Amino acid sequence: MDLADDLVVTPRLVIPPDELRERFSRSSGPGGQGVNTTDSRVELSFDVARSASVPDNLRDRLLAALGSRLVDGVLTVAASARRAQLANRVEARERLVTMLRAAAAPPPPTRRATRPSRGAKERRLAAKRRRGEIKRGRRAGPDD
Repeated sequence: MDLADDLVVTPRLVIPPDELRERFSRSSGPGGQGVNTTDSRVELSFDVARSASVPDNLRDRLLAALGSRLVDGVLTVAASARRAQLANRVEARERLVTMLRAAAAPPPPTRRATRPSRGAKERRLAAKRRRGEIKRGRRAGPDD
């Protein structure tokens, strides 16, 4: 994944690199003493609410699905698991794409309510009767 390329989330949603904002800070992850000197942690932000690259009908779905993760319409992803800043930048982009792809997916079709068939009801009741007979057979009789 080249950092200068557009971020392809879906065929309809392609984010140009100038709409992404990156912040770097010191990481608490692996790296030993180097962690104290390098800014390898990456915070990648994308303004979902005001982005020109998000189609209007898709924007509503994204805002609804990501509502708890947004701050003023901006989605922020942090990555600090790797030692190198470049690896964290790539990981942050992959996470952002994954989250946006999941949020952009259309909702599943609504389930049509169905009723069990007469045969299914009879089989269920017959199985219950058989089970009751088995349990009745386990009981101690009055002469035991």
